[in-house]
Amino acid sequence: MRDRLLLLLQQPFAPLLPWVGVALGLLLALSVAHDVGVVAAESKREHLEKEWISTRQMLVHHREARKARKDLSQVWAVLPAERDFAPLALGISEEAKRDRVTLPALSYKTEPTLVANTSKGLLQGSMSGRYEDLRRFIYDLETAEELLFIEDLELARSGGAQDQTLTFNIKIATYLRADAAGPVVHESIK
Repeated sequence: MRDRLLLLLQQPFAPLLPWVGVALGLLLALSVAHDVGVVAAESKREHLEKEWISTRQMLVHHREARKARKDLSQVWAVLPAERDFAPLALGISEEAKRDRVTLPALSYKTEPTLVANTSKGLLQGSMSGRYEDLRRFIYDLETAEELLFIEDLELARSGGAQDQTLTFNIKIATYLRADAAGPVVHESIK
C-alpha cells in the first residue's frame, strides 16, 4: 500500500491531488449545506406560504361575515315587528283611500319562514279604481318605507267603455320580525 502511494506521488499529476481532495471536500460541504440549509429553508417557506394563504382566506371570510352581519342588521331594522302587522294593513288601506282606490276587504295572515325569528305577512284582497289611481297606489306601495312586495297582481274585471274602473286581485307580502327578537347571528362573526 505504501509502495502504491509512493508510485502515485511520483506521477506527473501528483501536485494536483491535494487540490482534487480540497475540491471533493468542498463539494461534500456544499452538498451537506444544500441538504441541511436550502432544502429546510424551502420547506419552511412553503409551509409559511400555505399558512399565509390560509390566514388570508380566513381574513376575507371574516370581512365577508362582518359585512353580511351589517347587511342583516340593516334589513332587520327595516322589517316591521309582528305586532305592527295589523297597523300596517290599516296603513295600506288608508293609503288606498288617499289614492282614491277602493280596497274593500283586505285580509291578512302570517306564515312561518325558514329564517329564525321571522314570519311572512300576506295581505290579499281586491282593489278597484281608475288606472291612474291604481298606478299611483302601486307606486306608493313599492316605494314605502316598509319592505313590501307585490307578489301577485291579476286583473279580475274591467269596466265597460263608459266605466273606467278596473278591478285587480292583489297579494302583498312582507317579512316580519318576531317581537323583541333580533337577528340570529353566529357569535364568532362579531
